[in-house]
Amino acid sequence: MRLLSVVFIAGLIWLVGLFAFAHRVRELTPAEDPARADAIVALTGPSSERVNAAIRLLEQGKGERVLISGVNREVRRRELRELTPGSSRLFNCCVDLGFEAEDTVGNAQEIAAWARSKGYRSLIVVTSDYHMPRSLVEIRGQLPGVKLTPYAVSTPSLDNARWWRAAVTARRMTLEYMKYLAVLGREGLRRLTREQPAAAATPVSAAEEKAPA
Repeated sequence: MRLLSVVFIAGLIWLVGLFAFAHRVRELTPAEDPARADAIVALTGPSSERVNAAIRLLEQGKGERVLISGVNREVRRRELRELTPGSSRLFNCCVDLGFEAEDTVGNAQEIAAWARSKGYRSLIVVTSDYHMPRSLVEIRGQLPGVKLTPYAVSTPSLDNARWWRAAVTARRMTLEYMKYLAVLGREGLRRLTREQPAAAATPVSAAEEKAPA
C-alpha cells in the first residue's frame, strides 16, 4: 500500500507539473517591445518564423547582431536571406550563422561560444513558445551571469486551453515537459558536481564566410 501511495503521489505531482508547464507555455507570448540587449539569438525550428522574428528585432535596434543557431549545413547564406524580411545590407553586416548545433544542447553551446567571443552580457532569445523554457535552462547552464530575455514565437495549435484533448498537442506538450524535466535534473546535478559545460565552435560571420582559406 505504501508503494502504491508513493506512486500515486508522484504521478499526481507529475501531472500538476505538466499542466503548470502548459500554462506557462501558453502565457509565453512575445513582448511587444522587449528591452534592448547586446544581441539577439534565434534557435532554428520547423518554420522560418523564429528567424524572421529575430531579424525584425534587429531592424528595430533591439540588439547589435543576430546569431541564427542550428542552420542546416547545406543551406547557404543567400538562400537563408531570401526567406527573411529586411534589407540585404543589414543581413550581410549583422547576422552570423551557426552550423554546428543539431539539438537544443548544441544551440546553447553555439550561442555561448558566440556570446563569449563578442563579450555580450545580455541576449534576446527567440524560439517557439513550447521550446522556450528548456532553451533558457540550456543557455543559462552555458552562460551563467548573462541576462536572457525570452521572445517567444507563438504556436497556434497550443493556444487552445484544452490542448490535452487533441493527441498531437498533448503529445507535443508532454514530450517537451519530459525533456524540460530531464534538463533541469541534468543541470542541477552538474552544479552539484561543479562540472564545467562543454564548449562549441564559434559561429561564422558573413566576412569570415567570404574570406579566402
